[in-house]
Amino acid sequence: MGRVDIRTQTLETVPLVVVDDTASEVLWGLQADPKTLPTKLFYDQRGSQLFDQICELDEYYPTRTEAALMQANIAEMANAVGPNVVMIEYGSGSSLKTQLLLAHLPDMAAYVPVDISQEHLYHTAEKLSQTYPQLDIFPVWADFTRPFAIPGPHGRAARKLAYFPGSTIGNFHPHQAVEFMRNVAELVGPGGGFLIGTDLQKDHEILNLAYNDRKGVTAAFNLNILTHINRECGTNFVADQFEHLAFYNATAGRIEMHLVSRVDQVVEIDGTPIQFQVGERILTEVSYKYTLDGFAEMAAQAGFSVQQTWVDPKNYFSVQYLIVN
Repeated sequence: MGRVDIRTQTLETVPLVVVDDTASEVLWGLQADPKTLPTKLFYDQRGSQLFDQICELDEYYPTRTEAALMQANIAEMANAVGPNVVMIEYGSGSSLKTQLLLAHLPDMAAYVPVDISQEHLYHTAEKLSQTYPQLDIFPVWADFTRPFAIPGPHGRAARKLAYFPGSTIGNFHPHQAVEFMRNVAELVGPGGGFLIGTDLQKDHEILNLAYNDRKGVTAAFNLNILTHINRECGTNFVADQFEHLAFYNATAGRIEMHLVSRVDQVVEIDGTPIQFQVGERILTEVSYKYTLDGFAEMAAQAGFSVQQTWVDPKNYFSVQYLIVN
C-alpha cells in the first residue's frame, strides 16, 4: 500500500519557505528600476486556483496543447523514462498532466510533487493517493528555484526523473533558466532524466490573446499577487489601484506581464515607503518562447543533452526528454 508522507512541511526538512526572505525579496524588487515582483508569489491557494482556471480558457493554448501532445505520445515518453524512477515534479499544481505519466509508469518507485503553495500541494497529494493507492507520494513544500531536499528512502529506485510541465521554464530569464537546470542536473545525478515542456515561438497575436483572456481570469491572477504579498509581508497594496497589462515583446522573445498603477500612490513594506506614479509598471512575469535549437543550447550549458523531442502538429509546443551528460 502506498502512502502520503507530509513530514517535509517543516522548514528544518525543507529550509526554503522563509517569510523574512520573502519580504526582503519583495522590497528589493520594488526598489529596483524597473520595479519587479517574484513570479513565485502568484501561487498562494487563490492564485493556484486561478491558474487552474486559466489552463481551461479557450485562449490559453499551452495546457491543452501539451496535454494532447502527451496523450498522443505517452507510450514513447514512458519508454524513454524507463522503470523504477523517483519522479520529482517541479511546480506540481493540480498535477492533471502528471496523471498521464503516473498511469503509464506503473513501476514508479515514488512521486515527489514540489510546490510553493502548501495547502494546494497537500490537497493534490491526498487526491492522487486515492487514485494511486500503491504509490508512495512525498509532497515537498518548497521554493523549487532553490536547491531542496528529497525525502525518502526509495530503496528500489533506479534513478531520478525531474518533470517540469507547462513551459514554466520560460518564466526564468535565459541565464536563470540555465542555472535552474544545473540545479536539476545536480539533483537527478548522472544518468538522471528531465522531462520538460517548452512553449515555442509562434504568431504574436496567438501569444497576446493567451495572456489577455476575455473573462479576465489572467488579470485576476496577476492582481492576486498583491493580495498575497499583503498577507505575507504586511504591505498595504490596494489591488483596485492597479490594472493588468500583458504583451509580447518581440525583441526579447517573451511575453511580459505587468501591473500598472492607476494613480499616484505610496505603498509601505517593512516601514519603507515605495512611491508609484500614475502609469508606472511592476513587472510580475516573463514567459520566454523558444526555438528547438535555442533550447538545446541552453540545456547543453546546464549539463543536459536532448534525447527525444515531441512537437504538436501546429508547432506550438514541445515536450523534451533530457538526460544528464
